Amino acid sequence: MKAVTWHGRRDVRVDSVPDPVLQEPTDVLVEVTTTGLCGSDLHLYEVLGAFLDEGDILGHEAMGVVREVGSAVHAVAVGERVVVPFNLSCGTCFMCVKGLQSQCETTQVHAYGTGAALFGYTKLYGQVPGGQAELLRVPFGNTLPVVVPHGPPDDRYVLLSDVLPTAWQAVEYAEVPPGGSVAVLGLGPIGDMCARIARHRGAATVIGVDLVPERLERARERGVEALDLARLGSRVVDAAKELTDGRGPHAVIDAVGMEAHGSPTATAAQRATSLLPDALASRLMTRVGLDRLHALHLAVDMVRRGGTVSLSGVYGGMTDPLPMLTMFDKQLRLRMGQANVRRWTDDLLPLLGDGDPLGVDGFATHHLPLDEAPAAYEMFQRKQDGVVKVLFRP
Repeated sequence: MKAVTWHGRRDVRVDSVPDPVLQEPTDVLVEVTTTGLCGSDLHLYEVLGAFLDEGDILGHEAMGVVREVGSAVHAVAVGERVVVPFNLSCGTCFMCVKGLQSQCETTQVHAYGTGAALFGYTKLYGQVPGGQAELLRVPFGNTLPVVVPHGPPDDRYVLLSDVLPTAWQAVEYAEVPPGGSVAVLGLGPIGDMCARIARHRGAATVIGVDLVPERLERARERGVEALDLARLGSRVVDAAKELTDGRGPHAVIDAVGMEAHGSPTATAAQRATSLLPDALASRLMTRVGLDRLHALHLAVDMVRRGGTVSLSGVYGGMTDPLPMLTMFDKQLRLRMGQANVRRWTDDLLPLLGDGDPLGVDGFATHHLPLDEAPAAYEMFQRKQDGVVKVLFRP
């Protein structure tokens, strides 16, 4: 089969690789019909190479049609259409039952002390072959795949694999009161969807902050107060306060994460680390790694006193300096973590009918064949051509 594989920093390729096969009685084999390119994939493209091997299959946003099932699978059948959540969760352990599927005790990666394994996402999270491929082996066939109806286009459902539950959890964690206000930092796919969900759930004022003109305009079209960070600079905090009675928003969602603009020292450290041998680089990153924290510091500065900062952007540093004095003085709440995908799918499925309140049918900006993945990664990393969301058709 064809699959998108990692070969080095900023070097992904489409290779022919062996087809996956069923390994456990509860496995299912899915023929992938649509698979997404995620902002988190750019961390693999740019920063996290120390935890990848050449030829690793990337991607964690997939849906398709079940082509084969293991002998113990009874919840899905051959021919059914399914979405595959990005975290591998068994659905039956203590953590999964508590709705913390990202901490699944069955798939936790004990070698690195991390949570549930993820599709296509480095040794830190299990080194499981990913979904940017023609076929995908999916464990836990009775509890993990999300069955969706045939008929509507894949765009209607594929975001259930990551974008929708990640954004929904970020808004849930933000605890925006009815009629309240929220700012979203970063209007890529997760931030854009956070803004849509916040409006849908009753936030009266939704502020979006970004540097890319096309992303700002796209948010404005859906009623978001879009602030251009490139133009406003440090005045963006004052601009947000002006929109929220001078106090700042009730909550701020950081949808940027470890590769924020405006953090030159951490940027240099990340790039220097990426040039080291993998064994040394991985030890450095797991002990003294630094993130680019501009977005997180901006969130702390912008949120009102007594407010909440919700982190959906991925962070991986081990010695990140946090503004603890400010956070304590402002009496802030901080919520974060990988999305517990299966926790939110039942809440989200009713929103994917023909009414389409979140605009999922038109959410993707680019639909490309899998063969164009290398160019798509570069385009997405450079934020060119108005790209927000890329979907591949294997």
